Amino acid sequence: MAAQREWFEKDYYAVLGVPKGSTEKEITRAYRQLAKKFHPDANPGDAPAEEKFKGISAAYDVLGDSGKRVEYDEVREQAASGGFRGGTGFPGGGFGNQGFGNQGFGNDGFGGGFEGGDISDLIGGLFGNGGGASAGGRGRGRRARNAATRGSDLETILHVDFLDSVNGVTAPVRFSSDAQCTSCKGSGAEPGTVVNVCNTCGGGGQVAVNQGPFSFSQVCPDCAGSGRRIATPCSVCKGRGIEMRSREVKVKIPAGVSDGQRIRVKSRGAAGANGGEPGDLYVIVNVAAHKIFGRNGRNLTLRVPITITEAVLGAGVRVPTLGEPVTVKVKPGTTSGTTLKVSGRGIPSTNAKSGPGDLHITFEIVVPKTLNKEQRAAFEGLAALEETEVRERLGL
Repeated sequence: MAAQREWFEKDYYAVLGVPKGSTEKEITRAYRQLAKKFHPDANPGDAPAEEKFKGISAAYDVLGDSGKRVEYDEVREQAASGGFRGGTGFPGGGFGNQGFGNQGFGNDGFGGGFEGGDISDLIGGLFGNGGGASAGGRGRGRRARNAATRGSDLETILHVDFLDSVNGVTAPVRFSSDAQCTSCKGSGAEPGTVVNVCNTCGGGGQVAVNQGPFSFSQVCPDCAGSGRRIATPCSVCKGRGIEMRSREVKVKIPAGVSDGQRIRVKSRGAAGANGGEPGDLYVIVNVAAHKIFGRNGRNLTLRVPITITEAVLGAGVRVPTLGEPVTVKVKPGTTSGTTLKVSGRGIPSTNAKSGPGDLHITFEIVVPKTLNKEQRAAFEGLAALEETEVRERLGL
């Protein structure tokens, strides 16, 4: 994949707020936190938040792909060290004195610039291919550069209601990503104009460079390795054939989906290059909390208040479920925190073998803060009886 101009201009690590040496998990975690905060669904009508989200998505598209990340790091390091100055064939330069001058290949053959290893590794690294100096190596470089490349996988967040997560729902997700340019249909040329084969490299994307006894191949300086010459670049995508734009994809959320679950939507990721197939879209489901129910796997939890009288004497208490309410039995002498299970009243399952979850009810005894005259008299009478019972027990 050829380096893009944005790679030189933007520090994607700073965009995601992570250090350069971060692991893939740390990068993904940072992206999810930022995407959740600035997602258009969470900030309707907020243009700055939408732009921030686009930048976050673009950064993760590169750093979240191990192959792109390696290329990005190399490009940034080269730019920082001045490795692109003094020649042609690379953005801002090629090979000056540091490439094949006194410091690169000295009078002793291969001087201080290279120690150990295979010379083909060094040459391949310098010229962007792994094929060495032979004609066969150049051929492999051309095929790899012009081959169809699969698009990147993307990740986005979808916020769903608690009951929708229980019953399942088809919902639209909105995100920004690279997609085929709507103006030029991916050709990179202004509509109505043509794309020509590059005369310099004959469409191969690379040209031979003679350096004394060696012959190397390097990226064609006229077409930047694409093998094409576009006389009039598309005014929308600037010749890239792809553009960053907002997209909407309808996603089927299965019944019983849990918070944080990752759903794959095939071929709805970033556009591929050179006719390659698009990547996949991964949707992270964010389930909103319910006002009374909690959740533990496929089981529901519910806290039910009961009175002191119900706790002491026992009672039948009607409690809500996801369907019709049910009546459960409070046993005499129930203490606060006692849990009761109602089988089959939890999250439904799409798997016939596993069945639905259960409803776990926790009773909480509610102590009245104020009493009317009759209630106070009743409690005072109970207190007197309890005091008499204690005295008799102690023999007072």
